[in-house]
Amino acid sequence: MVEPSSEGDADKIRKLVGLGYWVQGFRCFPWMAVNFFLKDGLHVDPSTLQLLQNSANLPMVAKPLYGVVSDAVYIAGQHRIPYIAFGAVLQAVSWLAIAMLSESGTSIGTITLYLLLSNLGASIAEVANDAIVAEAGKQSTPPKNSQPSSPGELQSFSSMASAMGGVLGCLLGGLAIDRLSPQKMFLFYGLLLTVHFFISIFVQESSLNHTEGTANVGIREKLSELLVALREPEITYSISWFAASYAIIPALTGTMFFYQAQCLNIDSSLLGISKVFGQVAMLLWSVIYNRHLKSVRPRKLVSAIQVAMAIFMISDALFVNRIYQNYMGVPDNFYVVMFSGISEVLLFMKILPFSILIAKLCPRGCEGSLMAFAMSAIAVAFIVSGYLGVVLASYVGVTGNDFSGFPLALLIQALLTVLPLYWSSCIPDDVKSKSRQKKE
Repeated sequence: MVEPSSEGDADKIRKLVGLGYWVQGFRCFPWMAVNFFLKDGLHVDPSTLQLLQNSANLPMVAKPLYGVVSDAVYIAGQHRIPYIAFGAVLQAVSWLAIAMLSESGTSIGTITLYLLLSNLGASIAEVANDAIVAEAGKQSTPPKNSQPSSPGELQSFSSMASAMGGVLGCLLGGLAIDRLSPQKMFLFYGLLLTVHFFISIFVQESSLNHTEGTANVGIREKLSELLVALREPEITYSISWFAASYAIIPALTGTMFFYQAQCLNIDSSLLGISKVFGQVAMLLWSVIYNRHLKSVRPRKLVSAIQVAMAIFMISDALFVNRIYQNYMGVPDNFYVVMFSGISEVLLFMKILPFSILIAKLCPRGCEGSLMAFAMSAIAVAFIVSGYLGVVLASYVGVTGNDFSGFPLALLIQALLTVLPLYWSSCIPDDVKSKSRQKKE
């Protein structure tokens, strides 16, 4: 359990967690290169690109296992930082290996294998970071000689750090994609992860005021605690609704990327800048939420985001139908830069209030495993969403050269986005943390 005894300990938590989330946010830098590497180097079609993007997320599904292990198994008296370091080294090895690949001698299977390894490392590191945040957010007493932090402050800080990494990653990625080969971009990120690994191994959890373990807690016991937590209706219904609200929406991001790059011939640097706008929106969202929206009921806030997602999808349909260009004189470049990136990140804006909600509901002792289970459920939902997007694109007849059915696909996507609002009562509106309930 993280209970900072001084303001210095709290600062160390923020630095460690901030670095971890910043590095993960920066992943958009190599992934932008992956998209162009697959499109221009391996000449894949939109459906194959989207299948690969979503299949590479399969290691995220096993997050509950990583969470249970990190809750139960201590390594040299530590049970979070060793997993952060291990996750960093797995990612570093995979991206450095991808950097050695050549376009001529690389198969889709080979790059998929390395991307799976990278996402395995990212999943393990994210689980450990999420657990540190959940544990710190559940402290029952404020640090001595410091101002007590408001609920959700560390979660908001983590979201800001991730968004800042995303802003820089997308900005540098957009500038680098025309100047550097994808392999050099992979190499740069691999070296960054190597630095993250060495920083992590020199941090001791005792400096964060963790309670160190000398013996491993039984994994079976931790699994039992997780199952007990999942029997709580508020937890089960919340996770189920959030997962379903993502899974029901067919993802069309790969198709939109191909439409913008292949059909409209939007410059790659502009595509990068559009993602910068999206990450800036995420950063502003984190700041605004932390300052003004934490008191808003979760159900109301999440429902508003869901409606905003549907509105942006309808706007994308108008964009693809050339309504903005032909009838309003809005250039394609302007729309892509100003709105496309924001449309992509709206999906992730729900995760901040959701993670705070789950942290409040989470019983003591299984923060890592329960947060990992929740994120795993969302990961499964994203994978299902991606596969449904491939099916929908195929159904309306979208190919690498024919996008005539794309507007219809976007309208169907918008319709399915508003459906979860009919079951939004699954989200609890008035939540107190478990630790406070026991204290009261």
